[in-house]
Amino acid sequence: MSSGLYITATQAGAGKSAIALGVMEMLFRKLEHVGFFRPIITKDPEDAWDLDIELMSSQYNLDRPYATMYGVTQNEADQLLSHGKKDELLEKIIEKYNDAREKCRFILCEGTDFVSSTTGVEFDINATIIQNLNCPVLLVADAHNKSMEEAATLTSMTLDSLGSKGCHILGTIINRVRPADLSGIIDYFKKTGLFPDQLIYAVPEEEALANPTIAEVASALGAKVLIGSNQLYRHARGFTVAAMQLTNLLSRIDHGTLIITPGDRADVIVGCMAAQSSDSIANISGIILTGGLVPEGPVWELIKGLPDAVPVISVTENTFPTALAVEKIRGSISPYDDRKITRALALFEQHVDIERMMNKVITTDATIMTPKMFEYELIRKARMFKKRIVLPEGNEDRILRAVETILRRGIADITLLGDEKKIRHKIRTLGLRMEGFEIINPGKSKLLNTYAEVYCELRKHKGMTIENARDRVADVNYFGTMMVHMGDVDGMVSGAVHSTAATIIPSFEIIKAKTPQTPVSGLFFMCLPHKVLAYGDCAINPDPNAEQLAEIAITSAETVKMFDIEPRIAMLSYSTGTSGKGKDVDKVREATRIVQQKRPDLLIEGPIQYDAAIEPDVAKTKMPDSPVAGRATVFIFPDLNTGNNTYKAVQRSSGAVAIGPTLQGLNKPVNDLSRGCLVTDIINTVAITAIQAAEQDMKR
Repeated sequence: MSSGLYITATQAGAGKSAIALGVMEMLFRKLEHVGFFRPIITKDPEDAWDLDIELMSSQYNLDRPYATMYGVTQNEADQLLSHGKKDELLEKIIEKYNDAREKCRFILCEGTDFVSSTTGVEFDINATIIQNLNCPVLLVADAHNKSMEEAATLTSMTLDSLGSKGCHILGTIINRVRPADLSGIIDYFKKTGLFPDQLIYAVPEEEALANPTIAEVASALGAKVLIGSNQLYRHARGFTVAAMQLTNLLSRIDHGTLIITPGDRADVIVGCMAAQSSDSIANISGIILTGGLVPEGPVWELIKGLPDAVPVISVTENTFPTALAVEKIRGSISPYDDRKITRALALFEQHVDIERMMNKVITTDATIMTPKMFEYELIRKARMFKKRIVLPEGNEDRILRAVETILRRGIADITLLGDEKKIRHKIRTLGLRMEGFEIINPGKSKLLNTYAEVYCELRKHKGMTIENARDRVADVNYFGTMMVHMGDVDGMVSGAVHSTAATIIPSFEIIKAKTPQTPVSGLFFMCLPHKVLAYGDCAINPDPNAEQLAEIAITSAETVKMFDIEPRIAMLSYSTGTSGKGKDVDKVREATRIVQQKRPDLLIEGPIQYDAAIEPDVAKTKMPDSPVAGRATVFIFPDLNTGNNTYKAVQRSSGAVAIGPTLQGLNKPVNDLSRGCLVTDIINTVAITAIQAAEQDMKR
């Protein structure tokens, strides 16, 4: 089987980086130990990292020294070629590639950027490198501002060049296609006869990927950031020079416009900043002050005090040369630009048959569920079911950033709870682009009285009155839980700013456990560098008895099956097998017996120590004949004290990502977030909740 894939393009600006990102995502779903390699990089490592290496390293946590992920610099390549030392150049690249391959199962190679003065030489160099690395090729064809005929001609020339070197072409992705040409361009290309055995896909132009951020503009211009350093991620979708009166300027502002104006035009600056608070004027992305001038005195104090300030940067150049420089700035996909990364991945997923391409690239018998595979399966399954999830913390920044991604990737339909005016203002302030979601204010909702009556009936045995029920249900977590209970949504995720108790107590009161014998428990998915394990119960039950512990084990096994993890259950204790005695170890032994009796189909071992459960070498000594020892995927802890401390110790000491707790045993899914959760945690938890809801629907 092939151990690598080489991505090259027909010319500069083809969007090769975005396609490489999508391919890397695809590889991480199926393979372990994937590496990234660039034969030639444009920047000197002493000055700055190559942007694509930095992107891949950051996005996929590639634990590799930077120097191992490239062959030579462009300067080194030019010097060797100018002295006729092409063979020496290839030897350097091949040597470093082989060194990298020894540490990786599969390597994605990204070709040169075509920035040298001799593009023809670069075509030849890429083809020769591909031939010597023995990698199949994925060609990125540039269709930007080209007719179908022009794009096909350029692609044909490149394929001829690659074919003449004996390169094996796996497929072609026609990138940056005009939307009007999208439906017909593949058929047009196929008529040329260039693609008899190749994969061929078309990906549309996406302006947002080419738009620079304000941070990139500031860097390219050598500008000084005066205000808004925390919003430099905003995208400049275009620019306008403010040389006219404010009245005329405002009508020319579109969403994402970058304003270029002399630094002494206080009227323009104040007017544009004030427009940010208006619902009738589009949001600008930032302001460039030219000529080295800035407003002074009270005007500057007024500007600094305005809320929701967009970035304001200052340059010494005059207005006209600044505008010329801005026009030449091209955006890149920065490792810190989550929105561009999300959009690039979404485009790739929507327009490329990932399964078919993966089968073409490589076949694998890998059975270990890696973190990237796990995350991909979450998103893939959630998108299949497209459940509606309610998020009670609608005014929280992390929630809104997560929702933007969830909606763009089609993971779930979303209902936010809170004051609609405040939420929409926060969305504008953060510069987010969100459509197709619902906002409900619990205190003003027409559902409030109905929910109060149902809740009062549910809790009447506790002396609940309708007045108290109305007050209780107006709370966002209670209202969200009632939405789940009544079937108005499929699941709930909360906890980013609320305690675990505030999130889950309403579910105990309203949704309740599936059966009196099934305890509600919390399962953490522990994403270690090369595998995903499940830890339960690390969140809910302080000291479960043997029967409860057995039910937690069974429920945990059913949960991990939803996510394609084969359950091999380790019932943890301070001793392994029959070596220990005492009340605590007897409880674990009895729980194991109960599971074996109720579910003989499950692989389970207990009591067993953690090291014997996870480490094959230890298992060979302590339990050599066990099908679970050394291979456990589900770890059941005997009590909350042990479980909660262990998951946090593993998380902090190993750098593992802990997703959860995923609540098990409820009639309908409600899940809790950590108050320190990241945007990615929220996205994953929403996907988990959607999958739980779908699984429960199928069992009804």
